[in-house]
Amino acid sequence: MDARDIIKRPVITERSADLMQADKYTFDVDVKANKTQVKHAVEEIFDVKVEKVNIMNVKPKKKRMGRYEGFTNRRRKAIVTLKEGSIEIF
Repeated sequence: MDARDIIKRPVITERSADLMQADKYTFDVDVKANKTQVKHAVEEIFDVKVEKVNIMNVKPKKKRMGRYEGFTNRRRKAIVTLKEGSIEIF
């Protein structure tokens, strides 16, 4: 997989903004990507050194639209801790 296929988008929330102060950045990643693939992709795209990667699976939620119901997409979230450097997301 290409590095741009592994990292989908940054996650911008209040909690992730607080984590940015400690050099931890949150990304939505491909569902099939593992920690080493995420580490190499972040290092290649943003030209930084990654210390640690934590990955979690986010389960789909049940949603209704009138009488129809379905599920949101499942996704995978990665929290990347940097050794040195920083990432400009905004």
